[in-house]
Amino acid sequence: MNQKNKLSLEQEQSLLIVLEARFENNKHRHQNIEWEKVQAKLKVNPEKLWSLDEMERTEGEPDVVGFDEQTKEYIFYDCSSESPKGRRSVCYDHEALEKRKENKPKDSALNMASEMGIQILNEEEYRTLQKLGKFDTKTSSWILTPDNIRKLGGAIFSDFRYDTVFVYHNGADSYYAARGFRGSLRV
Repeated sequence: MNQKNKLSLEQEQSLLIVLEARFENNKHRHQNIEWEKVQAKLKVNPEKLWSLDEMERTEGEPDVVGFDEQTKEYIFYDCSSESPKGRRSVCYDHEALEKRKENKPKDSALNMASEMGIQILNEEEYRTLQKLGKFDTKTSSWILTPDNIRKLGGAIFSDFRYDTVFVYHNGADSYYAARGFRGSLRV
């Protein structure tokens, strides 16, 4: 593992305290899952802890949202009420970033997710998240775009308005102060 992507013992302990408090305060997101088992899995996966710390640092407020029985992995999503503040004003991917000639954003959603070691939510995951609460009622989040749409220059994003999850399209090179992206991580 890259030393750059490793937390100090103090950072690890601090993050685990934050994650446990969020876990305990939002039991509706992960019924029948025990924190002790999640924590044990995290402690033997320091690179995943680093990724969760990146999610936390960029204000994603990661939390456990499920357990995959087949892979035996806990699933974390960004659960901040609005699109994570530290990941807004980015275009969709590196290709879109490179094509933009003027007023380039600082980065792209897919590049940031890759650097953080997480996956951007797809439409199904985004809809699953919305069953756990009301998210993106004032912001929007890029979601994984199907190849056929991306090949034509577009990308898709979602939000929650009027008690409904909406999926929209935009040019992949667009970016807005109120649009970021949400990630997932399996541990």
